[in-house]
Amino acid sequence: MLTPETKAELEKQQYRIVGSHSAVKTCGWTKNMINGEGGCYKLKFYGIMSNQCLQMTTSISCANRCTFCWRGYKAPVSKEWSWDVDDPTMILEESKKAHHKLLVGFGGSHKVNRASYEKSKSIRHVALSLTGEPITYPRINELIEQFHAQQISTFLVTNSQYPEHIKNLKPITQLYCSVDAPTKEMLKEVDKPLFPNYWERMLQSLDYLTLKKQRTCIRLTMIKDVNMVFPERYAELILRGNPDFIEVKAYMHVGPSQQRLSKENMPLHEEVVVFSKKLAKHLPEYLIVSEHIPSRVVMLAKKKYKINGVWETWIDFPQFHRLYGEFIKTGKEFSSDDYRLPTPQVGLSGKGTLDNMPEDVKKKYLEAHPEAHVFVDEKTQELSFYGD
Repeated sequence: MLTPETKAELEKQQYRIVGSHSAVKTCGWTKNMINGEGGCYKLKFYGIMSNQCLQMTTSISCANRCTFCWRGYKAPVSKEWSWDVDDPTMILEESKKAHHKLLVGFGGSHKVNRASYEKSKSIRHVALSLTGEPITYPRINELIEQFHAQQISTFLVTNSQYPEHIKNLKPITQLYCSVDAPTKEMLKEVDKPLFPNYWERMLQSLDYLTLKKQRTCIRLTMIKDVNMVFPERYAELILRGNPDFIEVKAYMHVGPSQQRLSKENMPLHEEVVVFSKKLAKHLPEYLIVSEHIPSRVVMLAKKKYKINGVWETWIDFPQFHRLYGEFIKTGKEFSSDDYRLPTPQVGLSGKGTLDNMPEDVKKKYLEAHPEAHVFVDEKTQELSFYGD
């Protein structure tokens, strides 16, 4: 799958190639949490411990060339699997080894949080979302079963171009489908798909997503002045997929995406909040639950996750693994309702007023967002504004 040139470029970017088609790379939030600097949005939203999370993919190849993707255009693209199929046990064990090797240097760091570092040696979560399209790996279900057998939760992200793979996927902890644009024409512009029937494939993927009994999520990657429009059309697609959760996340101006998009295409977190509120008006069964400001992401959830006034979007991981084990042994079905926990922190920030804003900054943002309330956080001095 990989040419020597592509492999060398990926390794230069701190990827570690596993076998012939998989890869591992340490997430920045894993490093942050080991250093005692906080976890990623999946910790705040769902309870994942970032220091115990393995970030990897089972396929470096993809059927899209998304404009916002941080991978370079030298990475392989393909509509169908046409190369060797590595053994899932090898992928699992070698990925774990590569992950630990990438973290070993933290053991001698004076900055490290010692307890967090020691816990990082025990992987408890895998994010199958690093690059490429992991769901196309022909033995993905075998690999998922092995992850779960080792008490490792699974979060898998798909680009919504492989509906049959979604249909045939065994239960995982949380399945993501990307919806990168609200219209057919815009999706072609944003994702640069190889499949000519890309729109129909996405719609079919959403139809199969709604049949899943375990946790599902639709992710919107917001690119300012490109796809951050038509919230009502996004809502139609979201309702078709009927996910448990929605993540509205800003495009991040990093990696080779900088060659395709400008820094101005990266929305402020506050703009993501405003768009999320507009989106929520078209989704009567969902409410905004939480945000993660450093990641510029807002999470919405179905109202059913609010029990007696308390949100329960966190995951009971031991319970999930018990349920999955029973499913493997007996075929007994289980659902997202069976492994949830109360969410420790919810809500949006933004309780300030316009009073403390420099006049020139206040004028700039109110011209762009007349519905906004702008303020400066007194502790961090960060600019924030939130629409009504």
